Amino acid sequence: MFDKTMTFSFPSDREEDIKTILTTVYDALKEKGYNPINQIVGYILSEDPTYITAHNNARSLIRRIDRDELMQVLLKSYLGE
Repeated sequence: MFDKTMTFSFPSDREEDIKTILTTVYDALKEKGYNPINQIVGYILSEDPTYITAHNNARSLIRRIDRDELMQVLLKSYLGE
């Protein structure tokens, strides 16, 4: 049953929306004096929204993104795809 590799995909039209949300969240965290990278990593690992400030609606925005989608966009960007 588990001898085949499973595939994962999501609609590519969400990629730009996710990038926009992530940039907004990053900027809000920076404006409030937090280390945005550390806070976003904390959120990704725990899915605890309190890692993200409510400033500029950032907490509400980040919760619109599924963590799997967020990780896929981040990896694609990092790997240059």
